Amino acid sequence: MWRELAAVGRDAGSGGYRRYAWTPADTDCRAWFREQAAARGLDYETDRNGNQWAWLGDPAAGDAVVTGSHLDSVPDGGAFDGPLGVVSAFAAVDELRARGAVPGRPLAVVNFGDEEGARFGLACVGSRLTAGRIGAEDARRLRDADGVTLARAMERAGHDPDAIGADPERLARVGAFVELHVEQGRALDLGGHPVGVASAIWPHGRWRFDFRGQANHAGTTRLEDRHDPMLTYAGTVLAAREQARLAGALATFGKVAVEPGGVNAIASLVRGWLDSRAADEQTLAAVVAGIERAAREGGTRDGVAVEVVRESFTPEVEFAPVLRDRLAALLGTDAPVPVLPTGAGHDAGILADAVPTAMLFVRNPTGVSHSPAEFAAEDDCAAGVTALADVLEGLACR
Repeated sequence: MWRELAAVGRDAGSGGYRRYAWTPADTDCRAWFREQAAARGLDYETDRNGNQWAWLGDPAAGDAVVTGSHLDSVPDGGAFDGPLGVVSAFAAVDELRARGAVPGRPLAVVNFGDEEGARFGLACVGSRLTAGRIGAEDARRLRDADGVTLARAMERAGHDPDAIGADPERLARVGAFVELHVEQGRALDLGGHPVGVASAIWPHGRWRFDFRGQANHAGTTRLEDRHDPMLTYAGTVLAAREQARLAGALATFGKVAVEPGGVNAIASLVRGWLDSRAADEQTLAAVVAGIERAAREGGTRDGVAVEVVRESFTPEVEFAPVLRDRLAALLGTDAPVPVLPTGAGHDAGILADAVPTAMLFVRNPTGVSHSPAEFAAEDDCAAGVTALADVLEGLACR
């Protein structure tokens, strides 16, 4: 499975993946998922929001145990973030069958669409729609960098955008959702553990900072006469690092757009996107407020207007304690399994208010994610499959 999926959407120059929602690469990934379901005799369906499901047992019976993740990527992302969870889910089904385990509850493998938000700027669109965390009209109006709406992109890929929206009937069928994911950090590696259990997801969000100055000639405008938004932006990036450091939080300006974009021109507009995360919502709010304050002070100094817009926010998610503890008990019969928080968002976090959810992490010795350097050793991936199969057997099988 891993070899079949490895080439899909991979850029030859960077070695990273560009599997953006509702593009040809995404279509190829979705075809792969459908083929894996068919090869195992699983009942396949696509829901109203474009998420893919492969069922072992009757979905209408309810109280299903669901596992899976996503197949899309960030720009030049790694091979493991998302796909490891889907590949491991199918492999865990194979392992259950090899053991002769008989499910007493329906089992399903899921591929949630547009988890990374790389194309339309909002993460976890497929699961957000399903859980009613974004309205259908708001979702249809999302646009990519070329101005293509989500609705139009769905149409081009053969999916009906008029059908999207909250899907409480589907969620009511799910008794538990367990998502396996490569760890996006080095906690497991530093502790010498191949697999761990997630305790919670830090609150996190995305904010757009607009810095509006005055375009002018780079070679003739005196420094003291400039209204240069790039200076204010640069100061804000440094302030974000300092605010996060002081608070024990995280803050990243990872995307920037400059107008008019000439090498010999002072910019008229610099637009930067802030990603910030912290262990609790109060700390996160304080960090972002400090960054905004620094931006506005810099704008006053530089003669630049500053506007800040919160584009998305996900509150702190504590995974269902009963389910989390059960996973730790199922996997910790020989030695305790580490239970650790994460600063990364996931579909499991979006669904946590609607269904009991939990996560398993597989060791990442590089600690790198959202990059071609992302890695998990084959033995650790196999350990993850075994752990997931143990969990599914414990939750779903007689």
